[in-house]
Amino acid sequence: MASMSSHGFWTVQQNKAFEEALAKYDKDTPDRWYNVAKAISGKTAEEVKRHYEILVADVKRIENGDVPLPNYRTTRGNYQGTMSTYIL
Repeated sequence: MASMSSHGFWTVQQNKAFEEALAKYDKDTPDRWYNVAKAISGKTAEEVKRHYEILVADVKRIENGDVPLPNYRTTRGNYQGTMSTYIL
């Protein structure tokens, strides 16, 4: 599944490469966005920086309770107290 928003189309492979590049190039890395973009086919430094900013904003909205958590169904019909019980 690919994601689409105001910052453009991102494939699953590009999102995976983005995650891996963020793990490799932290906030203290010189030319961070250039290096992240180099790791992602078809994306510029500006695009990856914007993608990151949107991700950070989404996380903040979730942490602030502005986004409702989904209702997950249990596999057995009753809650057992572990995430492995849920169908994701």
